[in-house]
Amino acid sequence: MLVNHLTEKKTIRQEKFITLNSEVTDVLIIWFNNRNLRQLKYVDNFHPYDLSFKRHCKEGKLPNYVVIDPRYFDILTAAANDDHPSHDVSNGQKLVKEIYEALRSSPQWNQILFLITYDEHGGFYDHVPTPTGVPSPDDIVSAEPYNFKFDRLGCRVPAILVSPWIEPGTVLHRPSGPHPTSEFEHSSIAATLKKIFNLKEFLTKRDAWAGSFDVVVNRSTPRTDCPEKLAEPVKMRATEAEETAKLSDFQEDLVQTAAALKGETSSKTPLKPVENMTVSSALEYVEEAFNKFYEDGQKAKENKGVEGTVSADASTRTTTASKTFMQKVFSCLVCGN
Repeated sequence: MLVNHLTEKKTIRQEKFITLNSEVTDVLIIWFNNRNLRQLKYVDNFHPYDLSFKRHCKEGKLPNYVVIDPRYFDILTAAANDDHPSHDVSNGQKLVKEIYEALRSSPQWNQILFLITYDEHGGFYDHVPTPTGVPSPDDIVSAEPYNFKFDRLGCRVPAILVSPWIEPGTVLHRPSGPHPTSEFEHSSIAATLKKIFNLKEFLTKRDAWAGSFDVVVNRSTPRTDCPEKLAEPVKMRATEAEETAKLSDFQEDLVQTAAALKGETSSKTPLKPVENMTVSSALEYVEEAFNKFYEDGQKAKENKGVEGTVSADASTRTTTASKTFMQKVFSCLVCGN
């Protein structure tokens, strides 16, 4: 995640801004799995990461907020760089290196906060007990028989923040608020955006409780000694990508989302052929789905303006408008330029 723009007064320049309840006007989402931005007004903001990100960095055209997610399908011509088993974790480190070096060479470098984090702990032992008594985001309880109240956190995950506005060796252990029990957790990202962009309201009780990362910015002037290049990661896996391998459960979920983008499935009618797909055929399907979504979005904008969302009817392949959000978008980069 990148937050732009840090100014020389350690504040965020609020030009165009993003609110997390869909009022996005200047946002970059790079990737493969987020349906939240299926509104028509964002259709023109989608571009492939490999073709656009470095160019936007070089030209100084990064928007105020950028999210980058990795590749999840491992093929010979484009190795997965998501750090999921059995993918080569060195490719994930190469992605971090590539992003950092593009940012470091950008004219916007002195306005950047680069956050690297993970959604899982990787199964490693952690001696720190998981926190309890955490506010439930929306008081929703999971189904029987678990009845989970979402009132506790899981195992700790790494979070690395990179910026010329951070002193070398800075370590954040616990937040100082906004509540005595507040912790740094994934909702801290939303809490940070709410604070630095002066957004109207929190998303849920959870991000209202979470500590924000803005406290990591602890310099009054930007550093000038940040390395321009990082070391080359060492390849960890001897074997090549297995394009004919069966899909993992996670990859199957991604394909189901792609099917929703194409209008070929819903939560009640999952895509049946997914069980016979290989990694390469699944990736081809996902890319086709996104291209269809993009084309339908362009047609919808021509016919209906920029309001509503894109949805494709499976039988007619026509584009209609809807007031509900899709929840995931595939293989894409959203940019405000």
